[in-house]
Amino acid sequence: MPALALNSDGYGRVRAGAGRAGAGSGAGLGVRCGTGSRIGSTTIFFSGFPISITRDRTTARSRLPGGGHAHGRQVHSTRISVPRMDTASQPEVGVRGKKPWRVIFRVLLLLATAVSLYFLFPSLVDVFTQWHSLADLEPWWLLLAVVFEAASLTALWEVQRIALRTPSWFAVATSQLAGNAAGNVIPGGAATAGAFSYRLLVRAGVRRDDVAAGLAAVSIANTTTILAFPLLALPAILGGLQAPRGLLTTAYIGAGAFVLAILAGLAAFLSDRPLQEVGRAVDAVLRHFPGKRDAHGSGERLLAQRDGLRAAFGARWPFALCAIVAKPAFDYLGLLCCLAAVGARPNPSLVVLAYSGAMLLTLIPFTPGGLGFVEAGLTGLLTLAGTTAHQAVVATLAYRLLVFWLPLPLGGIAYLLHRRRYGTAGASASATSP
Repeated sequence: MPALALNSDGYGRVRAGAGRAGAGSGAGLGVRCGTGSRIGSTTIFFSGFPISITRDRTTARSRLPGGGHAHGRQVHSTRISVPRMDTASQPEVGVRGKKPWRVIFRVLLLLATAVSLYFLFPSLVDVFTQWHSLADLEPWWLLLAVVFEAASLTALWEVQRIALRTPSWFAVATSQLAGNAAGNVIPGGAATAGAFSYRLLVRAGVRRDDVAAGLAAVSIANTTTILAFPLLALPAILGGLQAPRGLLTTAYIGAGAFVLAILAGLAAFLSDRPLQEVGRAVDAVLRHFPGKRDAHGSGERLLAQRDGLRAAFGARWPFALCAIVAKPAFDYLGLLCCLAAVGARPNPSLVVLAYSGAMLLTLIPFTPGGLGFVEAGLTGLLTLAGTTAHQAVVATLAYRLLVFWLPLPLGGIAYLLHRRRYGTAGASASATSP
């Protein structure tokens, strides 16, 4: 219950503040007036919000909020200022500890990472011991590879801007670079990178629902495009190109997954029922976890996010489609430039199959950024595509240097720039400008 304290001097001071009675507390109502050479000021406190009414310094006229004065019966314009209530001083109800199942999941993920790196360590050693061969690369081809990788990132930022419904290049670019760097350091792959980017975009002022739906849509679109890449080699294979069995297996897996992804996407966008069923399944799984016993409404949220994506792409779908295709296309051209830099000239159609297989390996979440899996897989696939073992190792090392190791310091710089502009605790600025 609120406690009331009454004081009077001159004009009088009446104030009721927050008080305590037993274990409870409450907000109060009060009026505070000042006197002296300054004719006076009055502050009314109601539920923690001070509303000020002041008097003029040199005259006996009452000055109402906003600068209006009261002359007898005449009252001029008024303004009442109500500052934002500081909620930080409110007592904290309770502190929630970490949930055991989350700790167990992280421990299992770290164990999987350790086991994977143990078995992949020889392949990593074979690749990194060739670092001195980077000095023999053709610099112009390597520079062109850097240009293509920069174009690939720009295409990714463009499609993210459309999906997130924000015009800010800065917010999207810095969050993507920082999230990618986090995903290349912390096990979890794309999930870790997406979660980190989500936090930064929300801090930048992008709506949470837009961030969740936008990042998920872009990730699915990129994966679907990579799955479709083996289809580019289909005309050459039908024309008589002899492809090794390993590359053909990659093509078959990619083509089948691409068809399934297209069918799932069409079903989700043309009908409500698939998303509702997925939502019910998600709720059923979540109810098995502590703290999620009452999980519900996932289907409605999925439908709302789908409708938001429809509105986001809208008339801009041609730009989004071009950006989605351009992202892996420029990345593939960067790999071709790395091969050219070591003097290798394999059939581009076979390199498409090798590239698609390597990109599928990046989706394995056991190691950060597919570390080890990509190095071992891409080296073997490039050898099947027609390069020598040495050329495949050096080209893989150069390519991973551009797409895995170089983005690490760039991500750190991007995070610092994002933090400087948007702060750390909340959105100090809004991502509404480029």
